[in-house]
Amino acid sequence: MTAILKVISESATQALQQLLNNKLRSFLTLLGITIGIFCIIAVKSSINSLEDNIRGSLEQLGNDVVYIDKMPWDEDPGMSYWKYMRRPEISYDDYKAVAEKVSSAQLVTFSVFSIGKTLKFQKNAVQNAVMIAVTDQYDRIFNLQFEKGRFFSSLEYHTGARQVVLGNVVAEQLFGTLDPIGRTIKMDGIPIQVIGVLKKSGKNLLDPINFDDCFVLSYTFAKYGIGIQIDNNTSLNAKAASGVSLAQLQDDVIGTLRAERRIRPTEENNFAVNELSMISGLLNNVFGVMNLAGFIIGIFALIVGMFSVANIMFVSVKERTNIIGIKKALGAQRFFILLEFLIESIILCIIGGIIGLLLVYAVVTIVSNLLDFKIYLSFNNIMWGVLTSILVGILSGVIPALQAAKMDPVEAIRA
Repeated sequence: MTAILKVISESATQALQQLLNNKLRSFLTLLGITIGIFCIIAVKSSINSLEDNIRGSLEQLGNDVVYIDKMPWDEDPGMSYWKYMRRPEISYDDYKAVAEKVSSAQLVTFSVFSIGKTLKFQKNAVQNAVMIAVTDQYDRIFNLQFEKGRFFSSLEYHTGARQVVLGNVVAEQLFGTLDPIGRTIKMDGIPIQVIGVLKKSGKNLLDPINFDDCFVLSYTFAKYGIGIQIDNNTSLNAKAASGVSLAQLQDDVIGTLRAERRIRPTEENNFAVNELSMISGLLNNVFGVMNLAGFIIGIFALIVGMFSVANIMFVSVKERTNIIGIKKALGAQRFFILLEFLIESIILCIIGGIIGLLLVYAVVTIVSNLLDFKIYLSFNNIMWGVLTSILVGILSGVIPALQAAKMDPVEAIRA
């Protein structure tokens, strides 16, 4: 054991000497390893972060919610785009039918989106704001989190009270550091009281809505108090009751809407019942391709780096032929000679891998700060990078190490 530790220590010293004595050659040698590890781990870190973002969205929104729309989410519409666009919009009557007749739904909500609204408070204004007019219980189905205030009560919803819930970014643009609760803003000249401000949600890939840039009104106020058009940009959502599977809820919703829309048994649905896992499945395919692309690029870089390390190890064997001969003449076993050069090769590759990991860490930190999206370098990916470096070191150094181990001591000393 002591002999092996001594060999490891000497190999580490030799590897560091190689780096210091031949800086340019060492830099070019390690560059391939560094780029390879950087490509593979950077892509893996990005994919893992995206997948965690998706899982976080699913947990927040729930995997027991269906989204009724004109177009299915799990296919490329292609030539069918206009067929989907000609389908009737999701209507308030559809909402009433599902809410009243689908017993497997715990919550059902209807919403209308309208873009291009102007909000004003004193001298501050938000142009082209996104308005969402919603039915009651909308906050429960989307798990809305409030920084201040609250959502509409059932009484306020049914009476069409002039009240609004602001997205975090909208509230900040209008009020700055002022407390918005209880204050009155104007939407296209109509006074509305602020009763709530949502917590900042940031960017979530699977969130159907970015609530930060929206403001929320009750559907009754939007329709009867403002007179918004309900012709398009509508959405219907249903949350499964406790103990009810999503498949059962989908079947019940489909049956109810087919009856409500009087679709004949031989006709296909003129609506789509979607779920977030459809998007997740599509994105998983995209992530798989991205992972493969990053892996292929990284492998090519690692192969180049592997040949570079093998080359420097052949040079190292040639430069130390005399020393190898003396060691073997004094009784050094082949195994220890082989181990010495193999460990030296591994250490060189680990150094290149660590540099690659440090570059990944720097890049993900910068990107996370620039974008409102968290990317991280996980412990598993760090270990994956280190183990890959070790494997590349073994493959790079095994032939030069075998060459050194098989040398004849007499010929080596004479060389």
